Amino acid sequence: MDKQKYVKEKVERRQVQNLENIDNEQQNNSSEAILEGYAAIYNSETIIAGMFKEIIEPGAFEGTDFDDVALYYNHDTNRIPLARSRRNNANNTLFLQPDTLGLKIRASIDIENNTEAKALNSAIRRGDISGMSYMFEVADEEWKDVDQEMPTRIIKKVSKVIEVSAVNYPAYEDTTIYARALLSLDNEKKALDNARAKKQLEIRKRRISIKTKINLGGN
Repeated sequence: MDKQKYVKEKVERRQVQNLENIDNEQQNNSSEAILEGYAAIYNSETIIAGMFKEIIEPGAFEGTDFDDVALYYNHDTNRIPLARSRRNNANNTLFLQPDTLGLKIRASIDIENNTEAKALNSAIRRGDISGMSYMFEVADEEWKDVDQEMPTRIIKKVSKVIEVSAVNYPAYEDTTIYARALLSLDNEKKALDNARAKKQLEIRKRRISIKTKINLGGN
């Protein structure tokens, strides 16, 4: 499979502001630091590029593929992962857990041997970085109010999470988003256009059906 084509057609990206360092008794003397945060929040309405509103439905991450998910900084997948989930085992350096709030992540990063991990941990402890972003694929969605200027997209099922990242510029409010992958936006615009076209087709069919009944003297 052409990887670039796969990424262009499948992958989407979102950002939230929820990453923090977890202090513990061994934190100052440990070679590892623990990071926790939410990669996604349920029922949090976000406006995507001024085109539509988006909501992740509770339970959207139940059964999602977390088999191989890596943690990076600013989505730089050319770098060594800061942590990684293999089959999402709790003993891995990265663990993803859906709960009642959303998709929670917990990562153990090596601040002794990895200079990027050490720098990231310092920035998070100082409050300079607090944002997360994740790349994912949608298996099921629903569009509402597609005939309105600002329709709503409800993500009902996320099929796969590919990677999560600590990012410089997260979304600062639930109703805004700072940055988006351009390819993702293009795909979502096409999905919105298709939803609107489907809605218009349903309206035309309904009108034809009503007109036919009238001409035939039906009720």
